[in-house]
Amino acid sequence: MSMYAIDKIREAIMEEHEDFTKRGWKPIFRAHKEAKILIVGQAPGIKTQKKNDVFRDVSGDRLREWLGIDEETFYTPQNFAVLPMDFYFPGKGKTGDLPPRKDFASRWHPLLLNEMKQIQLIILVGTYAQKYYLKDNMKSNLTQTVKSFGEYLPNYFPLVHPSPLNRRWEAKNPWFNEEVLPVLKLRVI
Repeated sequence: MSMYAIDKIREAIMEEHEDFTKRGWKPIFRAHKEAKILIVGQAPGIKTQKKNDVFRDVSGDRLREWLGIDEETFYTPQNFAVLPMDFYFPGKGKTGDLPPRKDFASRWHPLLLNEMKQIQLIILVGTYAQKYYLKDNMKSNLTQTVKSFGEYLPNYFPLVHPSPLNRRWEAKNPWFNEEVLPVLKLRVI
């Protein structure tokens, strides 16, 4: 178990996804052998792909606020790892970004998780991450899954995406700020 193994996995991803590598795109994820908390999200947007880092945007600001931590804590790799369901921007669709490629997480997540044996909590951001990790234990929709967060502890913590576009969802679901976020903050301290 070493950072060398994680670097080798990164190289293998770049070789296997040569079309992205030729564009100058690197796989967007953060993994460290000592990471304690893993955040699994959808896929990087085009801005994230160009910045070559995760959650360095308004969504990241909100996520850190939800977690009750500062930037330094969040970006210390021994604290937080981030594995999107796809490590590359999947492209634009009619109503937003395309979904992550179906076979991507199943190909790369197990290899990376095998190198991160200190993970104590996996935060599942959005439906794609929840469907993949919770499988049949996911509720009928994202709202019900997030509302039932306690059923998935201590291993998983489902969340809605911290995008500012979800402020309306938060307003309709005040229990999220009142009941879910206080428990989340306690779990990451």
